[in-house]
Amino acid sequence: MKRELTGWHVFTGFSMAFGVIIAVNLTLAFQAVNTFPGLEVKNSYVASQSFDVDRAAQKALDWEVAGSLEGNILSLTIVKDGKALSPVIEKAVFGRATSVAADQTPTFKFDGRAYVAEVEAGRGNWNLRVKMRAEDGTLFQQRVIVKVQE
Repeated sequence: MKRELTGWHVFTGFSMAFGVIIAVNLTLAFQAVNTFPGLEVKNSYVASQSFDVDRAAQKALDWEVAGSLEGNILSLTIVKDGKALSPVIEKAVFGRATSVAADQTPTFKFDGRAYVAEVEAGRGNWNLRVKMRAEDGTLFQQRVIVKVQE
């Protein structure tokens, strides 16, 4: 017995197909909004007004900054002319690059060569967003990609 294809069958097929597409789009949009790590600055226009001056002052410090993670020990090294520096750390946030869910505020101690802190970490991509102040008052802020030592 052959069934006849009616307009209602075609309408139902199209409705179900578009329903799936809309459901997937809404799910992806919801996930994108919920996992957004947030804004870097409150007002990008205001931040842009002093960006070049701030960047030039920070580059003039000539600091080499690097982060590494060995086990659960986070190390932050700041070097100038081969000599380790220990500027004042105003703010440091250690976390994933794409989510704020695992963000931590490490408590750094200077060991003579680097700042070290114990953190809860694992494999994968980690960043350290740090704000430091030089002796002359210059603000140094950078997102340091942390290398995981295995």
